[in-house]
Amino acid sequence: MFSSRQVFTLPPALAGLLASYIAAASAQYPPLASYQNILTSPLDPNITISYKQPDEGTCTTAFSTQKQYTGYIELPPYTLDPIRQNYSINTFFWFIEARQVPEAAPLTIWLNGGPGSSSMTGMFNEVGPCEVVQTNDGGYGTQARMWGWDRSSNILFIDQPNEVGFSHDVPVNGSYNLVNERIVQPAGQPGVGMPDFLFRNGTFSSTNRSSTANTTDIAAAATWHFLQTWLAAFPQYNPAVRANVTSDLYTTVETGVNLFAESYGGKYGPVFARYFEQQNTLRDNGTLPLNSSLAIRLESVGIINGQIDDAIQTAYYPIFAYNNTYDIMAISQTDELNAIGLFQNGGQCLDHINTCRAAMNATDPEGYGDVAATNDLCEEALFWCQNVTASYYARGFNPYDIRQLLPSPDPPAAYQEYLNNASVLASIGAKINYTESSAFVQRAFISTGDTIRGGQIEDLAYLLDQGIRVALIYGDADYICNWYGGQAISLAIASRDTNCTVPTTVTDAIAAMASTTPLAPACYSTAFPAAGYAEIVVNNSYVGGSVRQFGNLSFSRIYDAGHFVPYFQPETAFTVFTRIIQGNDISTGDGIDLSVFGTTGPVNATHTNSAPSDTPTPTCWLRSLRGTCSQDDLQAMIDGEGVVANGIFYQDKKSVNLPSSSVAVGMPGSPMSSVPSISGSSSGGSSGSDDDSGSASGSAMSDSVTKLTGVYTATGTPSPSSGAAVPVRLSWSMYWGSAVVWGTCFAVGVVLLV
Repeated sequence: MFSSRQVFTLPPALAGLLASYIAAASAQYPPLASYQNILTSPLDPNITISYKQPDEGTCTTAFSTQKQYTGYIELPPYTLDPIRQNYSINTFFWFIEARQVPEAAPLTIWLNGGPGSSSMTGMFNEVGPCEVVQTNDGGYGTQARMWGWDRSSNILFIDQPNEVGFSHDVPVNGSYNLVNERIVQPAGQPGVGMPDFLFRNGTFSSTNRSSTANTTDIAAAATWHFLQTWLAAFPQYNPAVRANVTSDLYTTVETGVNLFAESYGGKYGPVFARYFEQQNTLRDNGTLPLNSSLAIRLESVGIINGQIDDAIQTAYYPIFAYNNTYDIMAISQTDELNAIGLFQNGGQCLDHINTCRAAMNATDPEGYGDVAATNDLCEEALFWCQNVTASYYARGFNPYDIRQLLPSPDPPAAYQEYLNNASVLASIGAKINYTESSAFVQRAFISTGDTIRGGQIEDLAYLLDQGIRVALIYGDADYICNWYGGQAISLAIASRDTNCTVPTTVTDAIAAMASTTPLAPACYSTAFPAAGYAEIVVNNSYVGGSVRQFGNLSFSRIYDAGHFVPYFQPETAFTVFTRIIQGNDISTGDGIDLSVFGTTGPVNATHTNSAPSDTPTPTCWLRSLRGTCSQDDLQAMIDGEGVVANGIFYQDKKSVNLPSSSVAVGMPGSPMSSVPSISGSSSGGSSGSDDDSGSASGSAMSDSVTKLTGVYTATGTPSPSSGAAVPVRLSWSMYWGSAVVWGTCFAVGVVLLV
């Protein structure tokens, strides 16, 4: 979602100085990258893959036996033909093996959104195997994450499109301005009057908007080409071609490829998945040569708090802001009604969306973003639709968590400091410095009105028709991609089912039930809305949300979670994820027949929440300055007051807070000595919950291993079952989640940070 709001207004003195100066600061140029393997693609000799195994301790995993690979795949110019691509694409990846039997585990691909957001955010702050913590000397290291998704899957994080995160076209030295989040090249000289700590000199991508994708369709093609080489280089992790491996932990139902995407991933996920399926069809009919391409067989597509279709979801912004389950009136009823009018009245947002889509379908159906007149119409629609959200932003509420005001205390941003450490950059073979988001990539997508163009509902319905599981997961405190809109999306997907057979008489219905051949495909248009909401039982004391599920389609509302669901509710997010990729009942974890299964319960998800009475004071992270620092912080910086320690600005040096005792962490070349180790074991552990009312996959092992493996299967519903347990807010120095970002669902006027 685009928005014209600003997190803060720069003080006049600071704004003027920024216009006049680029200051030099401490240099953080990455060491010369080296790799253990530099190979040409087995499928295309023009494509190169360079990769290595990071030094132990760089990302501490649950078990020391888990292999990791980091590196780049380089697509030379014109690889994407007929798409115009006269630049090199160097896509960074980080792969981690599953905790148990990786040779038989499914493969999950994770994408953050933006557009322009790095998937390292998801890795270090949400679902990856490790999290960054601070040590008592002020430095940073990593610890294993209890509920990392490597607990049940191999997982591949991709920085895309080009020039996002560690990905680049051509490395260029420059200066990164932490205030306006812009990169200036070449690196600047010291200016006058600006604190040096607001600038970072380093190596970055070219910042050329013409050297990246400007539409989701182009990004899909680039990612498919990337995966062709990656899967060919690592066939042992490709479920479509690897040898069958017997394991009690995994069945053939779940050992495919799963694509999970967050936020603007609501655009990426559906389009990428459909593109992959269409490429499979071209292989099957002989259009694509079998000896120079690989099938990507998707089992499931998951969208977490995704912006999927603006024509549907935009209407729910004012409704959610005024009347939500937290009983927070972020806007007045008058503002709500006015905003609804700004969406649906003649000449307003919805009309402009329809005009854009008509032009796109007529002139740019492939989504290449190369028709100027159509781009202009779609960009214009995007800005018209900003009016719908203006009243919410004017009141200072956090767009990613309606329970909070700005600046936001959640989540912290230490991982950005860690990833820019020279030892970490060398360990992973990074060629450029890390930035969490790219303003120029975002601007490229804005210029085509990509978010407005649509088609994702049809894409997801198509995936269902192909037998692929489609799962929508929404935290219920998020505003910018709120669950009201997500629920409406799920119903819209179901309504597109036009290929089913619905019994019209009692006799036909009885015959259908008695038949050994179930209705195929399932009648989502009627059966999905008729399915009730069932409680998501996470452990013996905790209901984490509610789910409507029929066949391969599901919608999960996660209680007490903002935009970054795995940060706020890590155990619930992992449990839902695992049940999805296993093809199980998302409510309980039971094995089911998806051709006939539907949840039962109330037709509406009516659970009400209680907002916390207070929130912690935000930490002013310099690398997330626009979202976490207050006006007072900024003024203190200009006045030359305060102190910077470990990437954090403090107005008073007495406020500097470090862990009071030693914290065990891993660092590049210095792994934690206490991490448990297993070797080749295919036996599972318990759920990781200290209870006996459910079961977990596999058999029990030692306690240290037990708590790091397995997924919970419920045998009953916790009592009371009225809602989720209140998550414990841990000290930021001991527990990390996802860094709050500005623009993850597309914000204009604010450079996004994830």
